[in-house]
Amino acid sequence: MTGGRPIMGVQRRSFSAEFKREAVKLVTEQGLSVAQAARDLGIAANQLHRWKHQAAADGKLAFPGHGNPKDAELAKLRCEFELMRRERDILKKAVGIFSQHQP
Repeated sequence: MTGGRPIMGVQRRSFSAEFKREAVKLVTEQGLSVAQAARDLGIAANQLHRWKHQAAADGKLAFPGHGNPKDAELAKLRCEFELMRRERDILKKAVGIFSQHQP
């Protein structure tokens, strides 16, 4: 690889979330060493180490596929916050209008 890009014709392999979970289970539940499990699966040991750490850190949110659920949740919360801010501003204006018209 050069500069982070694959060399001519070499494709980056991708693995399903299910494959990653099962690979991690080989190490965590069945007691295989990371090196042995990686050899059996035909992947690099450091890749399996990363998956194992990711599974330990994120639990069921590990291996989300395309995009990050944490980023999606943050975007959703930002949208909700903006909506609440607009609603608050409308209510402030309404209070101001109604308080002016009272005798």
